[in-house]
Amino acid sequence: MENQQGQEPKKNSNVIYFLIVVIIALLGTDVYLYMKKNNSDVKIAYQADEKTRLQTELDSLEAQIEQVNAGKTKMTAEMIAKNDSLKAKIKVLRVALAKGKLTAAELSQAQEDVKQLRYFVTKYTADIDELKKQNVNLTTERDTLKTNLTTVSEKASTLEKQNQDLDTKVKVASALKVATTSVVGYKVKKNGKEVDETKAKNVNKLKINFTVASNAVAAKASHDVYIRIIDPTGNLITGTDSGTFTADGQDLQSTYKTSIDFKDDGINYTVDWTYGSPFQKGTYTVLLYADGYTMGKTSVTFK
Repeated sequence: MENQQGQEPKKNSNVIYFLIVVIIALLGTDVYLYMKKNNSDVKIAYQADEKTRLQTELDSLEAQIEQVNAGKTKMTAEMIAKNDSLKAKIKVLRVALAKGKLTAAELSQAQEDVKQLRYFVTKYTADIDELKKQNVNLTTERDTLKTNLTTVSEKASTLEKQNQDLDTKVKVASALKVATTSVVGYKVKKNGKEVDETKAKNVNKLKINFTVASNAVAAKASHDVYIRIIDPTGNLITGTDSGTFTADGQDLQSTYKTSIDFKDDGINYTVDWTYGSPFQKGTYTVLLYADGYTMGKTSVTFK
């Protein structure tokens, strides 16, 4: 009877110990499940934050590409291809990050892809900046060349004008000019004898006499002399000996053309000109031209 009473407390004690172990086990399980859930929540929150960060970085990289392209720099074919490739890569990453949940491997891959993309965008931006600098340098060089070319062209034009002016001065200086000149009317008789005549109805020939002024720069050679004879009514007399020439910047018609051998020796030259029609009363003007300029002028009056 005493043994039974002694065993009863022992059994109760074992039960208490068992219950305590069970309670501790249950508490441990709850703690484990709580910690696991908490870690899972933290992990999900981390993934959400990381997705947001990566998406923000993609926005920044895309804005960086757009900004560098806004300069309208003329890009090479290689840079255009790289620009298209970077934009396509950003689009692919956006699609990947838009998924509801990412596995750890997917998130890790996205992080690596964005990292590589950041490197390529930075390099692309640096390449564009370098291209802009090169374009600026080329533009500066082009403008400098244009300025230099304009300067050279202006100098060339100035030199050309100076040469033209000098050439004109030389031509003017070397053109023959008369020192003295006169014209006399003659009547040629049937026997061929010539006598001075002042009556218009008797004159049938003019003798134009002139000397040439000394000219050290004029060519000592044969010079063409063009003669224009203007009648009393102001009309140019023309005939079978007429022709055209240029003098004083004008195209003119001549009455008669001859040539003289200039030696700068002061000799007298005489030009005989026979008119096929009767002379009129009044003043005849005789103009001489040589070397493209007016040589001299004289006149004669018939009664």
